[in-house]
Amino acid sequence: MKVFSFRNFRVVTLLAVLAAVAIYTQDQRLNTTAWYQPLEVTIFPLNGDGAPETDRYIQQLKQTHFKPIDDFIARNAKRYRLATNTPIYTTLGATVSQLPPALSADHDLLSVMLWSLKLRWWTYQNTPDNKSNRKRIRLFVIYHQGQKGVALQHSIGMQKGLVGIIHAFADPKQNAQNNVIMAHELLHTVGASDKYDLSNTLPIYPTGYAEPNRIPRYPQRIAEIMGGRIPLSATKAKIPPSLRHCIIGKTTAQEINWVNEP
Repeated sequence: MKVFSFRNFRVVTLLAVLAAVAIYTQDQRLNTTAWYQPLEVTIFPLNGDGAPETDRYIQQLKQTHFKPIDDFIARNAKRYRLATNTPIYTTLGATVSQLPPALSADHDLLSVMLWSLKLRWWTYQNTPDNKSNRKRIRLFVIYHQGQKGVALQHSIGMQKGLVGIIHAFADPKQNAQNNVIMAHELLHTVGASDKYDLSNTLPIYPTGYAEPNRIPRYPQRIAEIMGGRIPLSATKAKIPPSLRHCIIGKTTAQEINWVNEP
């Protein structure tokens, strides 16, 4: 008769934990893509560069600054005849002081997996409230002063964990474009995929175009939110100035469970 060793106990315990995490993650996914009732989105601001100007910017933030995100989702939900008139409602959470773990420059599978685990632990430790996250998306928005000609780090939205890490400018003039980025990453957390070429950031035709059947094709007038930019030609595109210049395309609507038919 074999003795049940401590090693076996650890393996069984780890498998049980992984199974529990998988069940919880699946429960989150189902809850956030049913769309029968409003989904809460909490924005937690962070000072990404330690500048006092960034602190002052964060202190003046109000919930109304993010209302264009709610309006954008509601406006597009109406186009797809969603059951609820208020798919999401955005709230402003407390400021978080500790920055999230950085993703390794290697981007190999093991590094990404380890980073993902660290991020989920960091998220658990740095969510400054006791609300349930089964039906809630958390967007950690890291604000920077920014430098002319220097791009911010890439933002990330994760369906597993319903978490977004977003880099934004601490500048009132950039509020509208910040909201575009937040809406893009928010949609990642509910299953939307990127629809632009990672090598050059150009929207991919046709799924990354808001008006793929437009004649002439260029210039496009608005952006598909997951395409990220307004195509001006086959080789040029510009960032939309606000969410008023974006829509949720049919493929994205299918991915987030707004459209069932192909």
